[in-house]
This record gives sequence, C-alpha cells and structure tokens, in this order.
Amino acid sequence: MVLMTQAPVAPKATRRRHDREIVALAVPAFGALVAEPLFVMADSAIVGHLGTAQLAGLGVASALLMTAVGVFVFLAYATTAAVARRVGAGDLRSAIRQGMDGIWLALLIGAAVIGIVLPAAPSLMELLGASDTAAPYATTYLRISTLGIPAMLVVLAATGVLRGLQDTKTPLYVAVGGFVANAVLNAGLVYGADLGIAGSAWGTVIAQFGMAAVYLYVVIRGARKHGASLRPDAAGIRGCAQAGAPLLVRTLSLRAILVVATAVAARLGDAEMAAHQIVLSLWSLLAFALDAIAIAGQAIIGRYLGADDAQGAREACRRMVQWGIATGVVLGLLVVAARPLFLPLFTGDSTVRDVALPALVLVAVSQPICGIVFVLDGVLMGAGDGPYLAWAMLLTLAIFAPVALLVPALGGGLTALWGAMTLMMTMRMLTLWLRSHSGRWIVTGATR
Repeated sequence: MVLMTQAPVAPKATRRRHDREIVALAVPAFGALVAEPLFVMADSAIVGHLGTAQLAGLGVASALLMTAVGVFVFLAYATTAAVARRVGAGDLRSAIRQGMDGIWLALLIGAAVIGIVLPAAPSLMELLGASDTAAPYATTYLRISTLGIPAMLVVLAATGVLRGLQDTKTPLYVAVGGFVANAVLNAGLVYGADLGIAGSAWGTVIAQFGMAAVYLYVVIRGARKHGASLRPDAAGIRGCAQAGAPLLVRTLSLRAILVVATAVAARLGDAEMAAHQIVLSLWSLLAFALDAIAIAGQAIIGRYLGADDAQGAREACRRMVQWGIATGVVLGLLVVAARPLFLPLFTGDSTVRDVALPALVLVAVSQPICGIVFVLDGVLMGAGDGPYLAWAMLLTLAIFAPVALLVPALGGGLTALWGAMTLMMTMRMLTLWLRSHSGRWIVTGATR
C-alpha cells in the first residue's frame, strides 16, 4: 500500500496532459450517457400514440426495468477499475481476461433476473400500482423486455471493459447505433407489423442484443489478439462479484435516498410533487455531464495505480476535482440563466412554477458541490475503494432519511426538501474529500 500526503501543484505541462486525457475520455462518455435515456424517450414517443393506457403501462414497466438495470451498474464500474489497473501494469491479456469474468457474471445475473421477473410480472405490476387498464400492457411489455436484460447487463460489463482499456469512443458509437436501431425497429414493429406495445418491447430487445453482439465482437477480438481465454472462470467470476458487492450497496443506498425524497414530495401535495419531478429531472440531466468526468476518473486513476504511479494518480485526482468544480459552476450558471425558459417547457401551472423556482436555485448553487462529489466518487471507484464508498453512502442515507422525513412534520415545503438534498450532497462531499485527502485509497499494483 502506498500512502501520500498532499501533493505539490503539478507543472503546467502535466496539467495539460491530464486535461487532454480527461477530455478524450469524458466527452465521448457524456455522449454515450445521454444516448441511454433516449431509448425510453423513443419508446414513449412511439407507444404514446397507441393510447393513454399503453403509455401508462410502458411507464410502469420501464421504471422497473431501469431500476433493475441501474442496480447492477457496478458491472461497469467495478470492471472499469479492475481492467484499468491491469492496463496500467502493461498486462493487456489479464485486463481482457478480467473483463471476460465481468461479462460472464453479467450473463449469470441476467439469467437469474429472467427467472425471477417472468413469472412474477403481473404481481410486480400490481405492486407498482398499475391501473386495471394499464396493467395488461405493462405486463406484456415487462415480460418481453425482461428477455433483453442479459444483453443490457452484458452491455454494462463490456462498456466497463472498454472504459478500462481507455476507450470511450466505441461505447458512444454503439450507444448511438443502438438508439437509431431501437427507434426504427420500434416504429416498424409497433405500426408496420401492428404488434402494438409488444412490438415496442421486441424492438428494444433486438436492439439490446445487437449492441451486446457488437461489444462481444470487440472484446473477443481483443482477447484473441492478446491470447486471453474466453472460458468462464469460477474464481474470476466470484472475484468480480466480491468487488462489485460494495458498489451494489452504494447504488442501493443512493436509490433509497431518491425514493425517500420522492415519497416526501408526494406527501407535500400535488403541486409540490409535480415541481419535484421537474427539478429532479433537471438534476438527473446535469448529473450526466458530471458523471462523464467521473467515468474518465475511473479509467485514468485505475491506470495510474496499476502502473505504480501514485504521484500521477494524486495529480490526476487534483486536476479532475478542478474540472468538476469548474463544470459545476458553469452548469449552475446555466440553470440560473435558463430557469425562466426551462419551467414553462414542463408546466403551464403557475403554482407549480412558483414552487419549483426556489428549488431550482438550490440545485444551481449546489452544482459545484455535485461536481466534487461525482469526480471523487469516480476516483475512488477507479482505485477499487468500494467498501469505503458503501459505508459512506450508508452513513449519508442514515443522516438524510430522518432529515427529509421531518420536512412535512415541521411544515416545510419543496425548498426545504431540496435543502435536505443539498445537505445530502454536502455530506457525500465531506466523506469523499476526507478519504481522498487521507491518501488511503492509493493502493498501487495490478490488483488491489
């Protein structure tokens, strides 16, 4: 283990090198991240013309599907860090072998999810509150779309492999191609083949398997080039699962925070809930820009640590934090400037706009904090510091939940709730900063 104290300011040439690395990885990553929600948007636009019940069914089913896939995002994060370390160590054969273990784990998880969701689809839709008219459509969409979950999880794991190999351009190309294929297939099957909502589900499944096939082709080609085995390895798969478990806890804790916030907003009233949905949508959109820097951080930090370059990792971390703060400031200013135009896009209700406006100001002010949080989160993921991230997020949840639940009891409104959200991000910033400042995350070598 290598521990470091505060590093001196890096020379200008080093900062420029870090800037080039960050931009080269973050910009394509941002494009791929933005392409992902477009899948749901395309499905919604096409299914929406079938009728309200069909669109409602799609909404309920897709929410469950996105949650299921989002929970397993550790397949990408953990794989990126592990592969990047081996790239830094100069062992591309082991790097790709590590990536194959992640892909096999994704297939196993996908098969398990199918086995659980398929027979439980009607009950799950009822549990999520699908109406009697929407439930049949939701069940149909869920059952068909569930067949594509293994492909979706393979895409996550393979994306992690390529990010670890310092390649974020290929995921961008695949994401864009997948979005175009999804839109064309959905339109053709829904209207051309007259399959209704089932056509939308089948179109998405086909597009997902197409994306997975492209990723597998790229990874298998790399494996053959470097002599890496493609066979499943029980020890390697088990190691991937163990590395991903803390990140699963982190992700579940973060999802719990968002669920608590939404539940509190619903208790405040319809206008507050509508305003919360608008503000949360913007907050999530802004997160894509910051998450792109975090993804660059995962790949860069893992590579430096794998190359036994602790000083380079420290300097890269410092530079990425500066990028996170600067990006957060720019995003905050954009929110303030665009808020008079942004709110009318979502609602014509003046009450909802009045409720949302102060919360938007809080979102704007907190963006530099969010920038630090996202970057340091990515840095620690790249370092393989998952156990600390899990405990830090559990602590944040333990503090946030009672504060948020007190908002209605104390007569607070949506602004108070988003004040609690800002407190939550500040807590995350403090826990991540303390860890990064301690240097305990800096563990060099091909494995942690």
